[in-house]
Order: sequence, then C-alpha cells, then structure tokens
Amino acid sequence: NAAAKVLTESKEPLTAKQMIEQKMAAKGYWTSPGGKTPHATLYAAILREIQRKGDESRFVKADRGLFAIDK
Repeated sequence: NAAAKVLTESKEPLTAKQMIEQKMAAKGYWTSPGGKTPHATLYAAILREIQRKGDESRFVKADRGLFAIDK
C-alpha cells in the first residue's frame, strides 16, 4: 500500500529502490523490518500483483525496473 501511495504522488515512474529510499522511508509511510534487500522484496511483490491481477492491478510496468500506478 505504501508503494501505491508513493507512486500515486509521483509524477514519474520509479524503481523499487527509489520508492523505498527516497519516498517511503523519508515520508514515514514504511520502515524496513531489517531485511538486507527490501527493494528486491518490493520489486517481487509488485510483479506478483501485476501477474496475478493483470488489468486489475494497481501497478503497471512502465519500463525495465520502473513502475507506475495504472490510472
């Protein structure tokens, strides 16, 4: 949900790493539970949603490694 909120507020597509480092943590939407690669976990979660929900997914893949909100 934090990723969807960040992408909704963003004017451009973002990578999972950008979402976490520049937006989610900075704005207090999310804090890391201490994992070593939270951006990889987020990336995989977004891809899973896109694959499972298809056209009903909140996310779209804008380019390689870049995600946006499906408007």
